[in-house]
Amino acid sequence: MILRRSISTIKQLATQFKSVALIGPRQSGKSTLARMAFPDKNYISLENPDIKEYALSDPRGFLHDNQEGAIIDEAQRAPELFNYLQQILDESQEKGRFILTGSNNFLMLEGISQSLAGRIGYLELLPFSINEVNDISGFGKNVNERIFLGGYPTVTFEGIDSQMWFSSYIRTYIERDVRQIRNITNLSQFQRLLYLCAGRVGQQLNLSNLAVECGLDHKTIHAWIGILQASYIIHLLPPYYNNFSKRIIKAPKLYFYDSGLVNYLLGIKSSVELSNHPSRGALFENFIVNELLKNRFNKAQRSNLFYWRDVSGHEIDILIDQGQFVDAVEIKAGMTVRDDFFKGLKFWRKLTDPNKSYLIYTGEEEQKRTDNFHVLPWIKVVDL
Repeated sequence: MILRRSISTIKQLATQFKSVALIGPRQSGKSTLARMAFPDKNYISLENPDIKEYALSDPRGFLHDNQEGAIIDEAQRAPELFNYLQQILDESQEKGRFILTGSNNFLMLEGISQSLAGRIGYLELLPFSINEVNDISGFGKNVNERIFLGGYPTVTFEGIDSQMWFSSYIRTYIERDVRQIRNITNLSQFQRLLYLCAGRVGQQLNLSNLAVECGLDHKTIHAWIGILQASYIIHLLPPYYNNFSKRIIKAPKLYFYDSGLVNYLLGIKSSVELSNHPSRGALFENFIVNELLKNRFNKAQRSNLFYWRDVSGHEIDILIDQGQFVDAVEIKAGMTVRDDFFKGLKFWRKLTDPNKSYLIYTGEEEQKRTDNFHVLPWIKVVDL
């Protein structure tokens, strides 16, 4: 077993809220974390068709059988439970009674907002972080291997062939999970959108362009992008344009929650092939953005990440909003630090007064430049 960095967070949430919602991508380790954190609780999976049928047909009886509390896995599959849970939680002051897990953010949030608002703590669990992968015996620290495999426990910890696993993952996702959110009849077009998104990782989202390439209208593409977000396939990084002129790009940038999945969708079959791939820079950027997200999510904190770009092409890859100040981060896939790597950070410094400026690269040495630019090797991103 790998000790998840968020285990202390979910235990703390269970001491403060009557129930805890643990959500994240399918196969990211939610069930394992919940059972590890609460070994004394009864575990119930609504993936089991018989149990799901019981929960749907008789939600009151189902919860009565588990009135002492339980871990209910994939709780969004029986949305009727949320209404009955409200009464149970309101009649007791007990904390951490039910742990609800789910891989569908939209359906989980819909049930929580309608019935359990104010009664439930919220934790998002993504696939393994850098530190968690470091805990896997025999797993190397080659950056290309890390980007290629991503962080899903089945691929990294169990060692299942990534190409076979991601092929099955995508098929299951499209044929089952997508239908659960919205009954899409043309699954081949939805799959085409998924592959097109992979080719645009790290780029500004252009819905009109995607609509043309998919042969669909703008409204449909917008809805389908929402499905990809709700099911933890992609996430959108918002632009930072506080106190700046209208010459700032305001479209979000598109990233995938797992770099291994993007590699599969792009047809990259090995870490060696990745090292010379034209998308390596974008994939490394995606990898680092995800690690910064995991730093926040593992503490049950919302994302505080943005990017900045103006119409002239000046850009900062990541701005970390710390409240009273903002940290600037540039991400470069080179192993040797060059002067031109700091071009964006220097331009940003002319516009504002950043608290800290970081350059993250694929090398191994940490450097503190005389001009107050902090150079971090990729494996140190966990320290930000």
